[in-house]
Amino acid sequence: MRKLAAILVLLLVLLAVLDRVAVTGVQREIATRATAKYDLATPPEVTILGIPFLTQAVAGRYDEVKVAAGAMNLAGVELSSVDFTLYGVTAPLEDLVLHADQVDIRAQRVAGVVVVSLKTLNQRAPRGIKLAVDGDGLGVTGEITVLGRKVPAKAKMKIELVEGGVRFVPEQVTLGGGIPVPQPERFISYRIPIKNLPFNLKVTGVKIVPQGLQVSGEASDVPLHG
Repeated sequence: MRKLAAILVLLLVLLAVLDRVAVTGVQREIATRATAKYDLATPPEVTILGIPFLTQAVAGRYDEVKVAAGAMNLAGVELSSVDFTLYGVTAPLEDLVLHADQVDIRAQRVAGVVVVSLKTLNQRAPRGIKLAVDGDGLGVTGEITVLGRKVPAKAKMKIELVEGGVRFVPEQVTLGGGIPVPQPERFISYRIPIKNLPFNLKVTGVKIVPQGLQVSGEASDVPLHG
């Protein structure tokens, strides 16, 4: 009886080790594919959720996969963090073992979040204007130049989704000294391009977070092969 118990314990340990070895291999393969497919600077950190992993591997379907790509430059815009969750990833185990370079790894749905840092938002802002996180919005302070004169200005920024990016439009503009300036928003408005997101994500929403501007997106039926 003791020998049988010892054998069972050993088998359980071996299965656990095999499970972790297998998940590491598949995570590496998904990271490699994502790096090649979407021209990432460095391989992302991939985590396949769900235990035991081998049950998912045998079925060839992984319910939830986390991908953390870290910071990256996208169309000249510095992103401080890039995180995605892949749902319903199909990758037949037999194909991965026999011909990993040809298997069609695909995600049923991808949801992602990227953050444009406050530093980047300020670098893109009009000269003389500084942005700061104010609660759940952005506040503006600085000076605008009107007819050769510098005029102190304050405003709240409204964020709009536009084709290929986001647009910052001031509202509640206050000018120092009560100086009347027609359409002062034209001196403060600007836009930042957000396009060609990894996994071909379509932008679905934006909001202000302590780190800057958080952009959310989704895509469906996303291929991971190179």
